[in-house]
Amino acid sequence: MKKKFLYILMAVSTLASSCDALSDFGDTNVNPNATTDPKSDALLTNVLAGIGGYASNTHYQPGLYAQYISETQYTDASMYSLAQNAFVGFYSGHLNDLKDYATRNAENVNANAVATIIQQYIFQYLTDCWGDLPYSEALKSMEIVTPKYDTQEQIYKGMIAALKDAESKLSPSGGAIAGDIIYGGNVAAWKKFANSLRMTMAIQLSKRYPGANDYAATEFKAALADTDGYIKTNADNFKLNYPGGNFKNPWRNTYDGRKDYAESKTMTDIMASLNDGRQNAFGGANDDLTAPDAFTTSNVGFPYGLQRPDAEAFASANTNFARVLRGDFRTETAPYVILSAGQVALARAEAAQRGWTTETVNTVYREGITLSFQQWGANVPATYFNQSGVVLNGGAGDLNKVILQRYISHYPDGRMGWNIWRKSAVPTLTPAPGAPAGSTIPRRFVFTTLEYSTNPNVNEAVARLEGGDKMSSRIWWDK
Repeated sequence: MKKKFLYILMAVSTLASSCDALSDFGDTNVNPNATTDPKSDALLTNVLAGIGGYASNTHYQPGLYAQYISETQYTDASMYSLAQNAFVGFYSGHLNDLKDYATRNAENVNANAVATIIQQYIFQYLTDCWGDLPYSEALKSMEIVTPKYDTQEQIYKGMIAALKDAESKLSPSGGAIAGDIIYGGNVAAWKKFANSLRMTMAIQLSKRYPGANDYAATEFKAALADTDGYIKTNADNFKLNYPGGNFKNPWRNTYDGRKDYAESKTMTDIMASLNDGRQNAFGGANDDLTAPDAFTTSNVGFPYGLQRPDAEAFASANTNFARVLRGDFRTETAPYVILSAGQVALARAEAAQRGWTTETVNTVYREGITLSFQQWGANVPATYFNQSGVVLNGGAGDLNKVILQRYISHYPDGRMGWNIWRKSAVPTLTPAPGAPAGSTIPRRFVFTTLEYSTNPNVNEAVARLEGGDKMSSRIWWDK
């Protein structure tokens, strides 16, 4: 069976099984004076409802490799067992749904632009995990049954160009964005998200394009200077508000009768070393989500990468180990932030520290930390900025301090934590102690046997990988 046919069959199945359940979100974002297609609305709503999974637990491996989280019982992934993760479902599911949504709203400029923006978010997730992938020919036509694998350089430049184009087309007169459960059809907010995504994509390329006049810095500055703005306050955050029921906060499902994952000791140690009050929200020991944990800095981080007997022994001796997020941040209806003002400000701080922009590093750095604390319901004490691990003093270590704050601010989004560590080696992470001798922290997902059997173009992508199709091989921006 051809790969493209597989994609379409899976997409139809997904749509048929999900449309009715989407009514749980209500129809508050539908313009009562506009002619709408309920099935079309459901397509966008379904994709947006699933975006939280990309930043939480669609794949646990990124969060494990970044050492945000630890496994408490079944620890194979922490010890770098070969992960055969397939990406075909992303194409047949959300990416195809967005294409269908745009087709059904062919005359609606805003609907098409939003579909394009979300597609780029998904493509970035995929290329960050696997590297080279189908992009330019993906979803184009039923006749393209073996789409080529674009290089990651082509993908990143394509994504940034697509975001610029979509952002420029968004307009108050461009039509209602039916099914929008993020911003309720607010065009200005979508423009800010698109520009913010451009900045976070551009800063990810700093190893390949380090100079202030290179491609990455040029694109970053263009997004920063765009008069339509970027996410600058927590009111602008790209955030999902879950209604519960069929659509729960994804971290609620993680602890629905199980507790296989914990906040890692790596993370709690970093937070303790900085006396960082965000830890009060980052972890909690209470399984009863109807009685959320009180604020506490005494969370017990779970050692990372233990062999199963050692992990089970630790869990038995420390039943109060820190679950990922405090209880009230993982209820069914707890909001989940995908991209925040604090994260964007800290990306700006890194750009300024690299000399890409003329912004004052310390100003945007403090702004980012303050916004991050506020995002988690905490206030940053003035003394926080005076600590040796936080204060910027004009020394060689300032860049690493900025990057460490970026790593902290993206918790528990494992893919972003993994991205930041792979790009910068900050924080210092050591391989799992329970892993076989000589193991290294994975730097990508490998391609599945399905790719090799259905799309021979995968072989060209593998040939471009120094070291071949291995978890230890570096993707393009991770040179």
